Amino acid sequence: MEDKKEKWWKNAVVYQIYPKSFQDSNGDGIGDIRGIIRRLDYLADLGIDAVWISPMYCSPQNDNGYDISDYQDIDPMFGTLEDMDELIAEAGKRKIRIIMDLVLNHTSNEHRWFQEAKKSRENPYHDYYVWRDGEEGVYPNDMKAAFGGPAWEWVPEVKQYYFHQFAPEQPDLNWENPKVRREIYDMILWWMDRGVGGFRLDVIDQIAKEPDLGITNNGPKLHEFLRELSRETFQKGDLITVGEAWGATPEIAEKYSCPDGSEFSMVFQFEHIGLDQQEGKEKWDLAPLSLVKLKKCLAKWQNALHKKGWNSLFWDNHDLPRIVSRWGDDSTYRAESAKMLAAVLHGMQGTPYIYQGEELGMTNVKFKDITDYRDLETVNMYHERLQAGYPLEDVMHSIYAKSRDNARTPMQWSREENAGFTTGIPWIAVNPNYTEINAASETEDPDSVYQFYKKLVHLRKEYPVFADGDFSLLMPEDEQIFAYTRTDAECRMLVCANFTGEPVRCPLSEEWKDAQMLIHNYPGERLDEELKPYEAAILLKME
Repeated sequence: MEDKKEKWWKNAVVYQIYPKSFQDSNGDGIGDIRGIIRRLDYLADLGIDAVWISPMYCSPQNDNGYDISDYQDIDPMFGTLEDMDELIAEAGKRKIRIIMDLVLNHTSNEHRWFQEAKKSRENPYHDYYVWRDGEEGVYPNDMKAAFGGPAWEWVPEVKQYYFHQFAPEQPDLNWENPKVRREIYDMILWWMDRGVGGFRLDVIDQIAKEPDLGITNNGPKLHEFLRELSRETFQKGDLITVGEAWGATPEIAEKYSCPDGSEFSMVFQFEHIGLDQQEGKEKWDLAPLSLVKLKKCLAKWQNALHKKGWNSLFWDNHDLPRIVSRWGDDSTYRAESAKMLAAVLHGMQGTPYIYQGEELGMTNVKFKDITDYRDLETVNMYHERLQAGYPLEDVMHSIYAKSRDNARTPMQWSREENAGFTTGIPWIAVNPNYTEINAASETEDPDSVYQFYKKLVHLRKEYPVFADGDFSLLMPEDEQIFAYTRTDAECRMLVCANFTGEPVRCPLSEEWKDAQMLIHNYPGERLDEELKPYEAAILLKME
């Protein structure tokens, strides 16, 4: 029974939608559910199996919807519960499952639980959150919030501080309280009854926090809480579940994604994402890129979870910059490098995630002024660093490289005004390159980034080696070529990629000259002795 449940998501490809920026249907400049429904045929043509949608619950939007004020209603900016029901039904007709984004570590301070909790210490909801005694101006400890400033906020009504790992408007839930856990489980079951096909769990490794000890993630009770969560909810359906865990190691990820299904289907880990920042510093402090480090990191995760757990495969998401602007070339060789990065990722073992616009080769944006940015983290960093004496040029360079708004500019549908995203004024400006990079032109062009992604999606379903094959990294110390094999009882597959904008001699060409070319980002049915700039290919030999 368990194997049957697992099988569909091991061969699946997931598409992530950031709804605010995907498609606006009513001209208010904000993407919505009816806009997603309108684009379901586009997603079906791409061939994906599930759509993960960032939060659309009621929210004051202090953190773009990751501050939820009502888990069981849709924010009016996105539509209604009836719209959501229609989306689930229409997606189902196209054999696409809807994965909802759950934020279980914290709520909005406008959630009715918190509104009650801050009234008095005797209120039944007070213990739904994490409180510490103290006096105003004297914090319980010196812990800092992820978005800047102290992790504690004073509430004069109860003469206590509440704990918040993110913005002050996002108080942390107290998972030690069984009533909190029961409320969460009932809410999840309610969504399952409405036909939801899975959940992505935001910062789920932080629910077992122990702020007195300075522990925010991987607390002692984490896996106890997660097993109970899964037992009470996810195991009652045939779902795909993925936990976001910034602090995960392969050993921890094995617990999250163990084959017995006791926690999640898989985990999002981010070790490969942090390779371009200086060790021990913030993400804004950029370090030189090292292909050797990237290869060894990805290989470690491939081998560590093989037959023990399951990887999620991703380059981009709503919190990360566009991969073609970080590890590729977003100007001269944009299409070639976007395809190369796709081939490298989709050839590995795990479930691939495509973030909206990634399949078009969308790039980072360079807004000229901080007033054009909407992301709270970006704006706070800008002001903090300028105040600390950082040069404006350096601050903007970091924003251009790493701001979350790089991923949040509107989806580029066409050459029409505002890229076909809205007939109104978009909530955040469109990347000016939409006239060259858009879905309308790429779906018609047989050589586009979109068509390359579409072929990769279908290859995963056609060849079991993508899901099951052993992984072996080749040429681990090579600074230019990323090559690896996947092997099962029937075949051996090579993924070979040039990570540079220069021609590179390829020592693998001779051995694989007679292999079948599954996909190639340049014309030709074989690898030449010299790889072209950002050239990538997947080849197959039957055993």
